[in-house]
Amino acid sequence: MPNEDQLRMKIAVAHCPGLEALAGHIRSFGQILTRREGHLTQEWIAAVRADDLSGLHSFANGLERDLAAVVAGLSTPWNSGVDEGHVNRIKTMSSSRGRHSPRLSRNRT
Repeated sequence: MPNEDQLRMKIAVAHCPGLEALAGHIRSFGQILTRREGHLTQEWIAAVRADDLSGLHSFANGLERDLAAVVAGLSTPWNSGVDEGHVNRIKTMSSSRGRHSPRLSRNRT
């Protein structure tokens, strides 16, 4: 983060104590993501629940709905980015040409 942004963050945090906790949780979740430490997800959720941050509570609830998949996704180096890109491309083509476009049907087969 550039120095100017860091200074703004420090000023904002000084005026709103909840932001400090929020920023800390976001940073720690970022580390879980980048270090592929999915096994720490439950600990992170418990730490979030200990603070009164309703937005993060909602996010934590979403993670818990399929915790096994979340932990696996945060632990493995694989991703479905290429596949999702193809799906998005096909959806975009479909919506721009109409659902039953002959050209789209030819391209897909």
